[in-house]
Amino acid sequence: MSLLVVGLSHRSAPVSVLERAALSVDAQVKLAQDTVAAEPAAEAAVLGTCNRIELYADVDKFHAGVAELSTLLAQHCGVGLEELTPYLYVHYEDRAVHHLFSVACGLDSMVVGEGQILGQIKDSLARAQELHTAGRLLNDLFQQALRVGKRAHSETGIDRAGQSLVTFGLEQLSVGEDVETWAQGRRALVIGAGSMSSLAAATLARAGVAEIVVANRTFERAERLAQILADAEGATARAVRMDAVSAELTRADVVVSCTGATGLVLTADAVAEALQDRTGAPVAEVADGGRTPAAEAPLPPTTVGTEENCPLDLAAVQGASGFSVLGEAAVAGLDAAALEQHAAWVAGGTVDRREQGTGRALKAVEDTRAEAGLIDALAQTAATIGRVPEHRKPEPVAEIPRPAPAVFLLDLAMPRDIDAAAHRLAGVRLVDIESLAEASADAPMAADVDQVRRIVSDEVAAFGAAQRAQHITPTVVALRTMAADVVAAEIARLDGRLPGLDTRQRGEIRQAVHRVVDKLLHAPTVRVKQLAAEPGGAGYADALRTLFDLDPETVAAVSRAVDNTDEKDRPA
Repeated sequence: MSLLVVGLSHRSAPVSVLERAALSVDAQVKLAQDTVAAEPAAEAAVLGTCNRIELYADVDKFHAGVAELSTLLAQHCGVGLEELTPYLYVHYEDRAVHHLFSVACGLDSMVVGEGQILGQIKDSLARAQELHTAGRLLNDLFQQALRVGKRAHSETGIDRAGQSLVTFGLEQLSVGEDVETWAQGRRALVIGAGSMSSLAAATLARAGVAEIVVANRTFERAERLAQILADAEGATARAVRMDAVSAELTRADVVVSCTGATGLVLTADAVAEALQDRTGAPVAEVADGGRTPAAEAPLPPTTVGTEENCPLDLAAVQGASGFSVLGEAAVAGLDAAALEQHAAWVAGGTVDRREQGTGRALKAVEDTRAEAGLIDALAQTAATIGRVPEHRKPEPVAEIPRPAPAVFLLDLAMPRDIDAAAHRLAGVRLVDIESLAEASADAPMAADVDQVRRIVSDEVAAFGAAQRAQHITPTVVALRTMAADVVAAEIARLDGRLPGLDTRQRGEIRQAVHRVVDKLLHAPTVRVKQLAAEPGGAGYADALRTLFDLDPETVAAVSRAVDNTDEKDRPA
């Protein structure tokens, strides 16, 4: 097994990069096809969700595989390889299996424990099977990942640790208020009719919204979803064409959008016009999206001495509220050499004389010591990847009062459907993938997560053992085939030398010889399968081929026959 995965997700990359790297289903198909057409990959599958894009492959060389898969991923995403590389992660063999199983269980999701990822893994496998880019390894891997995910949800309370992205998004929209109470009597507009949009529509219907309007580029799909909502959920629902979205926006209280569009579906101007039509008054903008620095006054002097030898542009950065020359935001993007210079500057600094002998001075010293550990950790990161990762989370800011929202926007698409500038409009509350990522980073996890992690570890070990045992099966089959050929040849020779034997005697001799051969081979073949299933057991197949002088082509032919049988037995 030489399983390799190269990808990026909300854990490794900012949403702005994920948004640019998002692949449509057609682009995912082309990526899988191009991967198996190139060396050194024999199999390939692409897993794409709203917050991850991953390329799985069976490769014969690790370094060449990483280089090829990274290049292909960058080419199809339309992002330069040099720009994309700092955000890519690579997992190989057992670590790759562990990663996919964790993803399937919802441990790697933006909302821990969400179950939607299982459907996305199933879709990814179905596409790879249809394209014939998934062979035995990826078929086994993805099917086992689905089983592991289902086991985690059935045997633990991981569902209590998180919700679907839709539910989490609606909770963010309602700002702590019970979603059902918040949704009662509101009109909802759902843009898109895919799985995520359908889930959002069903969730809103159960929450008690007064009406749901579904808009989709394919009107028939919108009609079908509206009918399902009416029949299954008892909701008042109707379908409209996409060109009616602007008119529906003036009546909607809640808008959920999740389409496959590559451009914006709702611009900030469109949202502003809809609000103006509703209220009859121009819509004002709230400075900085409703967020403003905690204080406008200049910051007090730094407590680490003078600006001499500091690699930071202090004159430019100290005007920003909440900025700390010791914090992670200060050194984001610095290379290793500049970071070392900054660390030396901090270490040589002194407490500002105006604060000596005061409580503020003591706190400044404590802060310096506390952040020294952060600088050391960042230095290690910079030494590994060449620079400090960009700071994703914004500096703490103070909220200023803004008008109560007249319309609530939930954007679950990647790339985004709704212009982020809409958040600056008074009377609008916008929640998108980026804000959900920030909110979920602080969400508590249930104790069941530890149990799921144990399940994943056990399943990874079992999968590895099964794959290693499976690897030796063609060799064992080839050995038994060779033994059967030897027995057949000897029986034929005996028939020629002893023509007077009757049928019963020949049968007894044939059975006796077969029993001897079977007994001689039974213990070694059972034991070699057990040994091969253990870590490092791959060499036993080679040893068996060498000891019995098995023809490599015979072993390969058996392996191909097993693969063809597996292919026929797999579900369509």
